[in-house]
Amino acid sequence: MYKKIISLLMLVVLVCCGCGKKQDEPISNDLNTITQRDKLIVGVKTDTYPFGYMDEKGHFAGYDAALGRLIARGILGSDKKVKFVPVTASDRMMKLYSGDIDMIIATMSVTPKRLEILDFSEPYYTAGQALLVKKGSDVKTIQDLKGKKAIIVYGSTSENSLRTAVPGVGVIGYRTYPDAYKALKAGKADAIVSDDTILLGLALKDDSVELLPKRYSKELYAVAFRKGPESKDLVRAVNNVIQIEKKNGTLKTLQENFGIK
Repeated sequence: MYKKIISLLMLVVLVCCGCGKKQDEPISNDLNTITQRDKLIVGVKTDTYPFGYMDEKGHFAGYDAALGRLIARGILGSDKKVKFVPVTASDRMMKLYSGDIDMIIATMSVTPKRLEILDFSEPYYTAGQALLVKKGSDVKTIQDLKGKKAIIVYGSTSENSLRTAVPGVGVIGYRTYPDAYKALKAGKADAIVSDDTILLGLALKDDSVELLPKRYSKELYAVAFRKGPESKDLVRAVNNVIQIEKKNGTLKTLQENFGIK
């Protein structure tokens, strides 16, 4: 699945970046485009509480959306100058390269494969792969999944981690976290394998499931951009905002407000 996404993205990159562009044509600058538009367009998730979700009033909420507003304030002078576009783990890169969004802030882990086709900001959060199971499950560690079935969400880093840790494990994939969660509750698999921050949001709302304490990886979340020189100034501007908000304690306060450790 991941290889198909990479291949399709590379094709989109060739089209969107204009490989037939003449050498004397100026390189577009994403930061200039945003400042001239006076609006930042950010891809965020709506199914990964407490990082990305819709609140009771139908507004985009969560830690990632809050970071998007901070970036808009840092670049454009107002946290209201941001438009959010819903994305999923499986379509977020496509929406970035199609031009629907300027950047992805959606529990996006930095990986070697993604670095081949994306530029990233410095990390703004560190997560880890974990397991969500039903209360009373005999699955206590990832090794207990041997001979069992586990759920992953397409486009996430979970599948590779799972297959490496437990060769031969049965893997069932879904496009969204709500669908993955419903499948676990319906008994279609023994666990969901994903980032602890995403699974925490599910566990906080349902006493019949539990997030196991062991972490199996280190996942650095960062803002993702289209790869290329046109993103250079934008990456620098976003890094500046992240550094400032880390230093003044705003990011830590946001994590506490959303119940993120």
